[in-house]
Amino acid sequence: MRPKLEVKDVSYSYHELTGETVALSHITFDVKDGEFFAVVGPSGCGKSTLLSLLCGLLKPEEGTVLIDGIPHGENSAVIGYMLQRDHLFEWRSILSNVSLGPEIRRRQAGAHAASRDELLSMLRTYGLENFSNSRPSQLSGGMRQRAALIRTLAVKPDILLLDEPFSALDYQTRLEVCDDISSIIKTQKKTAVLITHDLSEAISVADRILVLSSRPGRVKAVLTIRFAEAVRPLERRNAPEFPVYFNQLWKELTGNETSE
Repeated sequence: MRPKLEVKDVSYSYHELTGETVALSHITFDVKDGEFFAVVGPSGCGKSTLLSLLCGLLKPEEGTVLIDGIPHGENSAVIGYMLQRDHLFEWRSILSNVSLGPEIRRRQAGAHAASRDELLSMLRTYGLENFSNSRPSQLSGGMRQRAALIRTLAVKPDILLLDEPFSALDYQTRLEVCDDISSIIKTQKKTAVLITHDLSEAISVADRILVLSSRPGRVKAVLTIRFAEAVRPLERRNAPEFPVYFNQLWKELTGNETSE
């Protein structure tokens, strides 16, 4: 079966008056349909540039990005992008916020998006039904991120891109929301690509993890993550396999082993 997403020998550089900065160099990997794929690497290695290439904001200088075997931009694939901040509009209710994507999509010929009934069903399923008429400031950080996820899912994306969506939360809330949102994405069987600096977070959610080198970003390794049981992200952290994977990942990033 063809992968949902294929990145083939992709390179990208930023050009300024002071010179050229190579961000990514000959990146190749693929993501299977329904797979939760994480990308880690040191700061400045090109992780955010990679997401911009995957969502079409940037075009590769070399190489190709394929979705369902078709070059990105030549197909009708819908990309959902979830950012570090929820970017909910205070002047809109939660229901109105999650309706924003469908409102825009309905103006496009042949576009599909969630109906009002589907949005209300998602709010109910994910514990926000009683807050549909509330303003974003009335919700906790975790609830706001759930609303942001519903807004992203509402456009019925083929691929979800997650740019450190939990990093703005305090640690305890981050663990809980990561567990919650990652489980929702897996239940929905969405193809997802997560960018994160947190190695433990990557291990707790991913099916596979791509390790990038320092700038220019190159593929150092792709680790397959398997746990004995189909456990939730929080449960993975307590599994005996977890420290083994952490040690492998740390070694790939730094060349050193750790006892964590």
